[in-house]
Amino acid sequence: MAEPILLGVGSLVALATMIAIRMPIAYAMILVGGVGIALVDGSELVLNQLKTLAYGQFSIYDLSVVPMFVLMGALAGKAGLSMALFRAANAWLGWLRGGTAMAAIAGCAGFGAVCGSSLATASTMGRVALPELKRYRYSGALATGSLAAGGVLGILIPPSVVLIIYAIIVEANIVTMFAAALLPGVLAVLLFLLTIAIYVAIRPEAGPGHEGVDATEFRDATMGVVPVLAIFGIVLGGIYAGFYNPTPAAAVGVALVWLYGAWTREIRGAEMVEALRETAGTTGMIYLILFGAELLKIYMSRIGLPQATAEWILATGLAPMAVLVLLLLALIFLGCLMDSLSMILLVIPFFWPVLVDLNGGLYMTADGAGFGMSTEHLKIWFGILALIVVELGLITPPVGMNAFVISALARDTPMIEIFRGVAPFFCAELLRVGLLLAFPALALWLPQVLSG
Repeated sequence: MAEPILLGVGSLVALATMIAIRMPIAYAMILVGGVGIALVDGSELVLNQLKTLAYGQFSIYDLSVVPMFVLMGALAGKAGLSMALFRAANAWLGWLRGGTAMAAIAGCAGFGAVCGSSLATASTMGRVALPELKRYRYSGALATGSLAAGGVLGILIPPSVVLIIYAIIVEANIVTMFAAALLPGVLAVLLFLLTIAIYVAIRPEAGPGHEGVDATEFRDATMGVVPVLAIFGIVLGGIYAGFYNPTPAAAVGVALVWLYGAWTREIRGAEMVEALRETAGTTGMIYLILFGAELLKIYMSRIGLPQATAEWILATGLAPMAVLVLLLLALIFLGCLMDSLSMILLVIPFFWPVLVDLNGGLYMTADGAGFGMSTEHLKIWFGILALIVVELGLITPPVGMNAFVISALARDTPMIEIFRGVAPFFCAELLRVGLLLAFPALALWLPQVLSG
């Protein structure tokens, strides 16, 4: 047994090396998984897997929701929804000290609710809000930090592509995961707004206030956001009410965003073609990563590495909560090295069996075994925690993809200044993780209410 385990560890080292030298993670996982299966079971099995695995993986009905939500996000970016959201948020909050930065956070939350992608949220809202933040003389750190941090809201506030992929991996209900993410997502927005308020209280010059808009502009800005709220309500409200499951809901969302863009004349033939091309490219990338992850998972299962990892952790005698915290810290570290989707696909197949074994599917016993919840509830709770710490990776150096996206838009702001601006929001995210660890009901209450 020791020899296959050593082979598995060596394969993970080889995978990490490939990622470090910037080989696309999908190709790295396919190479390691394919070569590993060939070494263990022969090349014939690899050829059989290549013949049937792609179709078996991509014909899953639940995965059809991915390209639909990706297209919805691509169309939202071209339909002017981001500008409408920011204008409305700025009309309501802009007169406060730090209010335009708060409006950027609110705009990111709203756009994330119709986009589902953190990088797209950061990029789109950065183009909209950054000129306004500069016009009102916000400090470079606060302006860029708030936009980079606001972008991470797209990964958790439903609909979220990464949340959908997590649900498929652990065989959770997508609608249940959407419901579980709602309150933690709102909590993130509130904590970010509070962070800005504290920041400008300590450093008033970083976020000067300005005069509010007149009554006419306030009314127009507020009415401009009604279509966005309607789209969000119809898509997610319909899912929660049971009118349709996520795939038809995403199709409804695509149609509504396209109609809005056609009505405002923001989406014409060229914009539609470009959105379809973006969707095809993004979906192809996601599916290729999924294929590589599945091939790697088959290889690791055949040599027994996930089971051996679980047995080793159980043998340490650490309390379940201590193990969970260590796993979350590992996710934060990995988030510095790779993108969120790749990380979820790579590590969840290892981490999830460990937590299941620690929990035993049991409620808390007198000797403290388990997490005090059923395996289904653990699946939901851990998923939300995992996505939050994955968010942290998007704003953590040295990679911090959201920070680099904002840096490309704010070329006059040094990278060190952007990470300095992100630091208070990083602390707010750690506080949210602590609250969820202490109060699992933040993630579990709404799914229980909706399930009746």
